[in-house]
Amino acid sequence: MSDDRTLLTAWQGGDERAGRTLVGRHYEAVARFFATKDRAAAPDLIQQTLVKLVESVPRISQDCNVRAYVLGIARHVLYDHFRAVYRAPAQLDFSERSLADLQPGPSSVLAREQQTRLLLQALRQIPLESQLLVELYFWEALTAREVAELLAVPEGTVRTRLRRARQLLEQALARLAESPGLLASTLADLDGWALRVREELRSP
Repeated sequence: MSDDRTLLTAWQGGDERAGRTLVGRHYEAVARFFATKDRAAAPDLIQQTLVKLVESVPRISQDCNVRAYVLGIARHVLYDHFRAVYRAPAQLDFSERSLADLQPGPSSVLAREQQTRLLLQALRQIPLESQLLVELYFWEALTAREVAELLAVPEGTVRTRLRRARQLLEQALARLAESPGLLASTLADLDGWALRVREELRSP
């Protein structure tokens, strides 16, 4: 199976089949990204992301991490989406505003398991930028350096923000957990969360 760099080079050389293969390889990551932010608008946001990816192909550096690049596009599409919905971009600080702020009302229940449901609710309570950091690092398995490139900030800044995001997530979990046992079991395995949520978000 060809790696991302080989497929990207072929796509930039006019091989549409290589392009379809590369898009297909990262489609689920983009779908997961939007499913935890605005599931109703996800199909349109996914389409916008893929269109922007196609448009940017000639400009992509051949040594870039394609998944990080695509998720970077998704991040900009998401932010533009919320700015358009609220028509007040100057008032939207994504380092402070959570999805609970941006989408008032009961949190969507995206999973059957108690731990998964608790995690998704807690993620929606922390600032959106913190939520993105947690998902990119733990769920999408990007390195701190790759996340830094995606966000255009120093790697040390990413590590500092990631530690803070983890703290905020744990605080949100503590507020929302119905019992000490549920909290303890949920905190015990962040990687396990990733596997469960990835499976649940494949469900229609």
